[in-house]
Amino acid sequence: MPLHLRPRDTGFYDLFTRQADQLAQGTGLLVETLEAADRAEVGVRMRAAEHAADENTHNIIRRVNTTFVTPFDREDIYALASALDDVMDFMEEAVDLVVLYELDEFPDGLREQVDVLGHCARVTAEAMPRLQTMDNIEEYWIEVNRLENEADRIYRQILATLFGGSYDALQVLKLKDVVDSLEAAADAFEKVANIVEQVAVKES
Repeated sequence: MPLHLRPRDTGFYDLFTRQADQLAQGTGLLVETLEAADRAEVGVRMRAAEHAADENTHNIIRRVNTTFVTPFDREDIYALASALDDVMDFMEEAVDLVVLYELDEFPDGLREQVDVLGHCARVTAEAMPRLQTMDNIEEYWIEVNRLENEADRIYRQILATLFGGSYDALQVLKLKDVVDSLEAAADAFEKVANIVEQVAVKES
């Protein structure tokens, strides 16, 4: 184990863990959006979850700005907090589009796309507490990279379905906006994992 000579503020790890837990909540709301009779009500809860995630991000930034010695490089703390926040933003965007477009039918594969995001959220939530020790954290970014590749595959399949002639042009545009937001969320999860890998390399 590397020898760290600087003091450790464990509060940062708690905040990152809370951020990741909020992403797990967000993926749960994505599932509800696909299944709910009242999608507008789910949209209200998703916006509240996104605002809570924003506040947690601001708490991390404030802590960085008021802490003399941080547990790892400040730029990496900023980057990690921002990347986690981006995931929630893209998920909230997808839910908002479903509500605004009044969508009630979804192409094959979209639920699978959401399920992959749920898996990403779970492994990210499990990994954040391990930032403090970096124990067995390599398996986290390997798994997220695998999941992002799976998300890419599903995304391409959904696009093939949308452009296969079964949907009218306007419906294609609406649904593509939603699946694009979900794909962006998967990419953002991978960015989180890449930042964690970068931190682990620096701290080793």
